[in-house]
Amino acid sequence: MSKQKKLQEIEELEQKLSLLKEQQDKLNNEAREWADKRDRFNQQIKSLRAEILELKNKRNELNKNVRETKQLREQTKREIDKKIEEIKEIGREIEVLSKKRPSRSRQILKKEFESLEWKIQTTPLSLQEEKELIERVKELEIQLNIYKKIEQLNQKMLELKTEVRNLETKRRLHHETLTETAQKSQEAHEKMIEKIEKAKELRTEADNLHKNFLDASERTRPVRKEFRAILDKVKMLRNEVKEEEEKEKKKSEKAIRKEIEKRAREKLKRGEKLTWEEFQILAKKGITAQD
Repeated sequence: MSKQKKLQEIEELEQKLSLLKEQQDKLNNEAREWADKRDRFNQQIKSLRAEILELKNKRNELNKNVRETKQLREQTKREIDKKIEEIKEIGREIEVLSKKRPSRSRQILKKEFESLEWKIQTTPLSLQEEKELIERVKELEIQLNIYKKIEQLNQKMLELKTEVRNLETKRRLHHETLTETAQKSQEAHEKMIEKIEKAKELRTEADNLHKNFLDASERTRPVRKEFRAILDKVKMLRNEVKEEEEKEKKKSEKAIRKEIEKRAREKLKRGEKLTWEEFQILAKKGITAQD
């Protein structure tokens, strides 16, 4: 192939390289766009995963609080049941004592009791009279103790009923707290599920974008391969052209030197003065002015 044809082919190949470079850049840009979109989706997925973990921890903590509050509510109920049972037992005791309650009122019995005690302490009595009065005082004391016991039991029942009301309030608060906490846990769970589904959608989209990225990268491969092949051929042709130009240059320089040598020989014959270049060329040939 002649040098001109090689130069022409190089020009044609360089035009093709330009088109391939443009095509390769377009495919690289396309792949980069797919990769950027994919990375943005992956970043969103990463953020969602952090939110999901936070919601999961929140839900688990709320569920723990629900369990603890439920235990407190159940414990309070057991305390209520226990005190109600105590109230019932006291009621039964009062009922039994009520059947033994004297027909006369407590005030009358107490008045008589105090009167007899005073009489025993202040009035001279015979042994028999004192014995009879003491026996009567004991009977009154027994009757008054029934009233006293009933009063103590009623007081205890009143205290227990107050405790039960307080415990009922406490249990109601536990129940309200439990319901509120359970609702918050459910809301956190639903939000977590919602974000999990969103993350799944984004993952599917990210996977599709990655496939598009791989497809664009794969389509770039034959273009790159062809580009390198043509580039190698251009380099080869340029080297060949360069070698030919060097050969032509050497050939031209040889002809010029031959012409200068011829001219120098003629000058010598005519006895004319030589230039430095002419002298150098003849010197290399071993020709001197004496020759």
